[in-house]
Amino acid sequence: MREAIDKKEKFVSESITPVTGTFDTGAMARGEPGLPAQFVWRETKYSVTKILDKWKESSPCKSGGKEKYVRKHWYKIETKSGEIMNIYFERKSLPRGQRKIRWWLYSIIEE
Repeated sequence: MREAIDKKEKFVSESITPVTGTFDTGAMARGEPGLPAQFVWRETKYSVTKILDKWKESSPCKSGGKEKYVRKHWYKIETKSGEIMNIYFERKSLPRGQRKIRWWLYSIIEE
């Protein structure tokens, strides 16, 4: 009988840098963020091989209206080197001229 593998989620919360030219243009055409096929984290390049899950996080309008706005697009991915990661795209924009990091590595799921 095979033993169950204990998986632990390690919180990271660090920015990732998408590799230019690897964005999912089909998703961008639908108004969604284009998940990059490759990104760099801590000077290591990772390649996305599979999207295991995806979901959206929304919240009410901050001006008091009844509208809801999508704030984050979440992806649970598997990389070519075998890591399982939760990453997200943050939609909130800042005033013009302020640099904004949009892609974040939230956590890594370890065995």
